[in-house]
Amino acid sequence: MHTSKVLSGKDTAVAVYASFKNRLDILSKKGIIPGLCVILVGDNPASQIYVKTKSKKLQSLGLRSKNIYLNNDVSQNELIQTINGLNQDLNYHGILVQMPLPSHIDSQLIINSIDSTKDVDGFHPENVGWLSIGKPRFIPCTPKGIMKIFKHYNIELSGKDIVVIGRSNIVGRPMSILVSSNGEWSNGTCTICHSRTKNLEQYTRNADVVISAIGKPNYLKADMIKKGSIIIDVGINRVEAENDKGYKIIGDVDYNSVIDKVSFITPVPGGVGPMTIAMLVENTIEAAEQYIP
Repeated sequence: MHTSKVLSGKDTAVAVYASFKNRLDILSKKGIIPGLCVILVGDNPASQIYVKTKSKKLQSLGLRSKNIYLNNDVSQNELIQTINGLNQDLNYHGILVQMPLPSHIDSQLIINSIDSTKDVDGFHPENVGWLSIGKPRFIPCTPKGIMKIFKHYNIELSGKDIVVIGRSNIVGRPMSILVSSNGEWSNGTCTICHSRTKNLEQYTRNADVVISAIGKPNYLKADMIKKGSIIIDVGINRVEAENDKGYKIIGDVDYNSVIDKVSFITPVPGGVGPMTIAMLVENTIEAAEQYIP
């Protein structure tokens, strides 16, 4: 009934993966197989599923994939030594440390220890800096995926009022840079809202585009948005449900509440999530392309 309003990350990802073929062929002719190594610390079930999904997708495209599993009590120095070894390993062009890390480990120190030319998450300070001056090397996967969705559906942001809910280095901050940058598919006017924002609904009601990464299930409802707005739901919230798994995944947006009011919306699941993985693949390919002679 509302399929014309749905911005499908799955459909966008199919088109994106098809676009990788020529790039992978060029790398193959040069004897280069893009490789990604993911390090997972501990036994978080959600992280394990996510890591396996990444690995399966990479392998299906003919890329090299390796997962390193470390115990929850691994020392910070041991983790850094593992990363240092991968920094020198020419078989792996991308290194990703799955977050979150245990509390005894300094996450930023770990990110800083990754070779910035292999930082396919785009979290290293060097890569954050390149993005902030408009010359990105690796763009964080979720914001990059959202921009690809806009492009796939020919949604122009120029001149639009855009509200980003959330200020993390993973989504909110890089997202605000991308939508407001001076370039094709950008040039929006961006406001960042967060947990300390007073009267948040005053901002969202005036927004042409709302990108929610607040991590609160069904938080954004119809009375908080204006008619005809575009909603991008980054939320991945696990809530109890009477099914075989005992839970279901829902977004930050109350989908059924807003669907009649929006012009476009990303579903959860099947919206932003597939594009995050697609952009990790692309960033791994880009990392390998640095080695083309």
